[in-house]
Parts: sequence; C-alpha cells; structure tokens
Amino acid sequence: MNAKMNNKAKSFVTIMVVIAISALLLRIAIDRVMKLTLAQNESNAAATLKLISTALQNYANDHDGFFPERFAELVQTAPAYLDKNYITLSPVKGYHYICPRLENSGYTCRAAPVNCGLTGNMAYTVTTGGLLISEECKTKE
Repeated sequence: MNAKMNNKAKSFVTIMVVIAISALLLRIAIDRVMKLTLAQNESNAAATLKLISTALQNYANDHDGFFPERFAELVQTAPAYLDKNYITLSPVKGYHYICPRLENSGYTCRAAPVNCGLTGNMAYTVTTGGLLISEECKTKE
C-alpha cells in the first residue's frame, strides 16, 4: 500500500513539473510574439507616416506649392494621392493617425500608439519637408 502511494506522489510531482515547464515556455513564447508585434506596429506606423508625407509633398508639387487644407483631398482627387484615409480609419495596426496642422503652407502629422507599451513604444511625427521624428511614448500611470 505504501509503494502505491509513493508512485502516486511521484506521478503528481512529475505532472506538476511538466505543467511548470510548459507554463514557462509559453510565457517566453508570448513575450517574443508581443515584442515582434510591437516592432511590426512601429515599423508600419513610420512607413505610413512617410507615405502620408510623400502624398502631401506630391499634392503640393501638383498645386503650385500649396498643401491641402483637408486630409480627405488626398483620397478624393483623381488620381488619388493615397488609397485610403488613415485619419478616419484610425486606429490602424495599433496606431492613431492625426494631422493637427494641415494648411496651405505646411503640415504636421502624428502617429501615436493606441496603448503605449502594448501596441507600440514609439510615437512618430512628420512635418513639412518629410522630417520624421520619433520619440518614446509616455505611459499613463
């Protein structure tokens, strides 16, 4: 009887060790997937802002140096400068897009993570001339 209880105890310990190792491996895998997703979101945000900047510069080149006063003009013209309106579609892949300054003389557009630390660690700003600035987003405590 004592040998039977000893075997059950060993089986229980073995199962607990397997569960602990599995949980550790799962934790490592989830951490790597999260880091990869963050990197992809940040890369996509920077590329999208560069695309928006290029569209704005092309618009200005075609309109005697004047930038559009509404973002929708980039999508509604024929031919369109952008295939979609990133401002109204926000959030896109974890980032919100806004153009707080969009006037005839220039522009400023931003991409900020929806949730700092979860969907991205960097915020991006592009200004007239295509200058792209990146900065760490600030988490709310």
